[in-house]
Amino acid sequence: MPILHILSTCIKLFERAKKSLRVRLTAWYVMLLGCTLIIFSSYLYLKLQSGLLRQVDTTLEVTTSEIVANLSVDRNSPHFKNTKPFQLHEQQLANSGFVGRIVDDNGKVVDSFGDRRIVNSFVPQQKGYQNLKLQTVVWRVYSIPLLLNNQDFAVAELNKSSASSEQLWLQIAQSLNPITQTLKHLLLLMLFGFPVVLLLAGFGGLFLADRALNPIAGIIRTAEAIDCDDLSYRINYQGKTDEVGRLAMTLDRMLDRIELAFEHERRFIADASHELRTPLAVIKGQIGVALSLQRTPGEYKATLQDLESHTDRLIRLTNGLLFLARLEQKQSNFVEVNLTDLLEVLIEQIQFLAEERHIDLKVKIIPNLLIWGDCDLLTSLFLNLLDNAVKYTPVDGQIQFETKLDYQKISISISNTGRGIAEQDLAHIFDRFYRLDRDRHTQGSGLGLAIAALIVRCHRGQISATSQIDKLTTFEVDLPISTIKSSPTARFRS
Repeated sequence: MPILHILSTCIKLFERAKKSLRVRLTAWYVMLLGCTLIIFSSYLYLKLQSGLLRQVDTTLEVTTSEIVANLSVDRNSPHFKNTKPFQLHEQQLANSGFVGRIVDDNGKVVDSFGDRRIVNSFVPQQKGYQNLKLQTVVWRVYSIPLLLNNQDFAVAELNKSSASSEQLWLQIAQSLNPITQTLKHLLLLMLFGFPVVLLLAGFGGLFLADRALNPIAGIIRTAEAIDCDDLSYRINYQGKTDEVGRLAMTLDRMLDRIELAFEHERRFIADASHELRTPLAVIKGQIGVALSLQRTPGEYKATLQDLESHTDRLIRLTNGLLFLARLEQKQSNFVEVNLTDLLEVLIEQIQFLAEERHIDLKVKIIPNLLIWGDCDLLTSLFLNLLDNAVKYTPVDGQIQFETKLDYQKISISISNTGRGIAEQDLAHIFDRFYRLDRDRHTQGSGLGLAIAALIVRCHRGQISATSQIDKLTTFEVDLPISTIKSSPTARFRS
């Protein structure tokens, strides 16, 4: 049972480790490092083996050339010179592990130096190198044919007919044991070094991955702590601005926007409930009073007229809310709109209201202003702004309507004289249901400027307001000339 429990625990830990990003990153890193080490070490091993073998071959060739120059002939029988200098040289070669011999076609050794017994005698088939293994030692043998020429020997071509009747071979051999030992030692170092290197790389990779991914743990904790009742949690990343750091800071900014949107919706619901509750309460109260006592027809008529005015306000309020809801979700195919013609038509409609109040309306519209947009929405936008300008301009006041064309945008400004807007109110006039104190008892719903701001945002533009108390109030709308042209379908969002 304990063994099964241990196995079960190990399996669970393994399954959990497979799901861990830091473990997978480390595993891939160690695997890549292992493959790199294997490829590089194999290349190094083969290059070293080839280089050492080439060095042995070069040494054999040089030694063979020296020995050929010291061959002599006695009764047509070749042998190594018996001079003292050459005998010393032979002794040095033998002490260094070299073996030299002259063999005939039958494999008989004519002459030799060194311990020829350690290398088996053989008759080569061609000039070149052969590897011979005797017990556990591998010998590298270099063989060349010899040709008797004027009582002297030289290296012959491999054409037996051109040589003497008997072909002789000079063979120089050297043990490959030092090379084998060197390569074996290198191989052992690789075999024992690889696991150590990979183990160190694994722990190092886990450490670095843990440091690099540590902010993600904070992101996870913050995301788990957030709910609809509390959106105040933030990651508050203070480290380096790498990819993970930028992700953490981006998520904080996203949470700020989400919290702002939630707060905006809560305030909207609270304001809408308040705005709807007040006229409903008044209507219910008036109906209750009318039913509680016997009244004259005139009194009933006055009560019904009062109820009608409150009902009209409710209708305007619900229509505004419905328009906002539809505007935020609407998919619209924008078309090219001649803004000049649209504005001129709206100015003609508002001109009558201005004349009734003796308001001086000055208009300056640039011809052929073309933008991409929704004609109905643009009509609602400018008609709303012009209607507000007329409504809040005193008798004998002045309204100035002007358009300006920039390289990237069209600016439309509407200025009117009057009481103006206080600075503390300017920051909120585009909020839903926000009304100035002096407008609390008017029939407005407080949604007009909020709708105007949303329409401007739908057209990728900007709207702003400036005011001087008792002097001048200006609303300015900036619409980009190329708006929506690159993307005909736009989604409206608040």
